[in-house]
Amino acid sequence: MKKTIYNIIVAAAAFVLFQACSLKENPNDIVSPYNFFQNEEQIRAALNGCYDNLNHIHDFRYYIAIEGATDLASTNGSAQRDAKFAINPASPGAGTNVWQETWYGIRYCLSTIAGIQRSPVAGNIKIAYEAEARVLASYYWYILTSFFGDVPFYEDYVETDEDMLRIQKMGRMDADVTRATLIDELLEYVPALPQVRTCDDRGNKGYCGAAMGWMMIAKLAAWNKDWDNVINACEHLEAMYGPLSQYPYSDVMFRNKLTPESIFEIQHVYEKGGAEYIPRYSLGISAVTLPYPKTAGTNIYCSVTIEEVGDEATCYTPLRPTNYMKTSVQKNGLGDIRREYNMVSSWNGVSFKGGTTWMGPKFWCPGIYQNYDNNNYKIFRYADAVLLLAEAWCEKGSYQRSLEYLNEVRDRAGLEPYYFVNAVKLRGEIRDERGRELFGEWGRKYDLVRWGIWYDQVVAYNLYNLVQENVRPCHRYYPIPDVQCQRSGRALSNPEYEKFNLNGD
Repeated sequence: MKKTIYNIIVAAAAFVLFQACSLKENPNDIVSPYNFFQNEEQIRAALNGCYDNLNHIHDFRYYIAIEGATDLASTNGSAQRDAKFAINPASPGAGTNVWQETWYGIRYCLSTIAGIQRSPVAGNIKIAYEAEARVLASYYWYILTSFFGDVPFYEDYVETDEDMLRIQKMGRMDADVTRATLIDELLEYVPALPQVRTCDDRGNKGYCGAAMGWMMIAKLAAWNKDWDNVINACEHLEAMYGPLSQYPYSDVMFRNKLTPESIFEIQHVYEKGGAEYIPRYSLGISAVTLPYPKTAGTNIYCSVTIEEVGDEATCYTPLRPTNYMKTSVQKNGLGDIRREYNMVSSWNGVSFKGGTTWMGPKFWCPGIYQNYDNNNYKIFRYADAVLLLAEAWCEKGSYQRSLEYLNEVRDRAGLEPYYFVNAVKLRGEIRDERGRELFGEWGRKYDLVRWGIWYDQVVAYNLYNLVQENVRPCHRYYPIPDVQCQRSGRALSNPEYEKFNLNGD
């Protein structure tokens, strides 16, 4: 049978091998999937290659789609389809890149899992590597199901042209079933990993370890309203991480890398022997979160000097906190220490021109050169898990337990304890607390959609005029790009978009 094995995964693995200078393999051996994975170093190299697409996904377009077109942040960048919901199956904006790069990542993970399973390396060593690959694959699936909703689901090793054609013809599958399947698999594999914080795992390389595995179980289960698994997973994280109060909030700034509270980050600095992410696009999110405009050739941003950022940044029309964020969710004067990290209206005592409030230093990249952003992007950290525990116990009716976790987060932020009034108000407070604590951390849209309030919140609080003109309920999920629907022989389609006659330009 004709083999179509590994395509880019072999190239990616080979690239990491040569960059890390840890192996000197014969390229003729590398291209054969049955000759690779012969030792632990080769397994590590192949796994490193599986991380590469994460950086391709987490660019400024994806960021705008899930953070900058919500109730808490917006941008009037006229060139950004995603910011104004000018998206449809024919012109899916960020959807094109997210779809392509996520599927590549899944294919690489599945190929690597198959290679690990065939490897002659000892079984007690292989199981941890396979677990890591499955945790990483679950994150790719998490992005797909959160961004597009129901998508095809498979876990087969794509070995032949026939395999590829069969998968290409698959239609949408129930995302809840996909997530439940992944949860069951992770519950089997995650215990095989060292049960330690990410920062304590394997030299702090930032791999998908047990902490990321439990977080993925919690995230997938939250979508499915499977509160028991949310609690189970987050309690494992609680055992690893301990009291939230020991982690300074200042560590959440994206410039602070692989800090003790971190569970998973998208890294932008190569570390020998670690996971290396190679940016395909130079425009990092600092370029769309800095105060604007920048005076050319200076370190003056919106008429204010910001020395730590420097004078070589290139800025674009940025995201800005909405009035709802500034005056309701995280209004000034309450002593919340997070506000000065999330948003600023002045710097070093000098107000920005026009009194504008901008995204805060949490997102800025010190010494940024042009568009290149060498911050790490915070994807998951422990405070998220604590708030998931508050949410899960609230949904199960254990309000006192819920308050304990909610107030753990509030206490670190310098806020007074929240006292129970009723279940509805507690649920609302937990949701607002997620907005305050996790502002700009790659997940606001996903929270709103899984709560079933995304459309109402955007219409009520994102006042960008083109958002108000264009947004439709179908935009809760991105459309599968029409070119992919064609390739599937129309097994894939976008019925929600068809209801609103949003089939093309």
